[in-house]
Amino acid sequence: MKIGIPPDLVQHNQTSRTAEYMALFRAMESARSPSRRLFHDPFARTFLRPSLRIIRNLATIPVLGAFIPWMIDTRWPGARSSGVARTRLVDDLLIRALQNGVEQVVILGAGFDCRAYRLAGIDRVRVIEVDHPDTQQAKCRNLRHVLGNLPNHVRFIPLDFNRQGLEEIASASGFDGNRSTFYIWEGVTNYLTASAVEATFRAMRRLAGNSQVLFTYIHSAVLDPETSFPGKDRLKKTLQSAGEVWTFGFNPAELKDYLDQRGFRLVDDIGSVEYRTRYLGTHPRLLRGYEFYRVAMGISQ
Repeated sequence: MKIGIPPDLVQHNQTSRTAEYMALFRAMESARSPSRRLFHDPFARTFLRPSLRIIRNLATIPVLGAFIPWMIDTRWPGARSSGVARTRLVDDLLIRALQNGVEQVVILGAGFDCRAYRLAGIDRVRVIEVDHPDTQQAKCRNLRHVLGNLPNHVRFIPLDFNRQGLEEIASASGFDGNRSTFYIWEGVTNYLTASAVEATFRAMRRLAGNSQVLFTYIHSAVLDPETSFPGKDRLKKTLQSAGEVWTFGFNPAELKDYLDQRGFRLVDDIGSVEYRTRYLGTHPRLLRGYEFYRVAMGISQ
């Protein structure tokens, strides 16, 4: 499929800034040769503003292709490397779930995630994308330009997790609680309140009896002003300039009990150094920064 750039670009606002940076990282990774890239997301570049599209295009030039990732990794240690390795990890876990017969995929805070359109076999199951109305409208506008029509297997549900409960929109989305369900909650919990995270976990468990939830989180220690992580101060300034603030994290030592009390059994909890090593190797530059970022999996019990 040939993917063009929509003439009417996404409306860039504070709610979509982080999603746009992730789209840049995915677009850069997708521009690498098939033998080297971790995944191929042909849609990612369509969500970039002109300045970021220039960066993506420059990254395809042989010499600059090495310099630009180095520059990003130096300025924001771990943001890019953790983002692309995390994308591949979530891809792999979702593909495994599809192969094992999962019947319904719910992507919470979908942003510019395009797994519903790029992963083989996902069109055979129902996919429900839940996200902030502003980001979702921008995404749908671009997808319509690229695809012509939005695919029938995907439903789009606008939701502000800090203001609405997940159960409020379940009936309107065509959600079927009798289907085995795979929830993806990537890059969201750290922007929510503790009560919103709590309510969403409980709603996921009530909505589908047979379910899995794959979610990301930050170590709660990174929210402590006295705790030091490489690149933390510069990252904090970047988030503030985008109008975004991290508000919630988990202590990994307490995550198992937290999930047990909300109807899920913790089956995996992987730190960013571990999943980056799995997909990117052991180069120090690629493993530096974002040590506080983690991916966890829970299964209903």
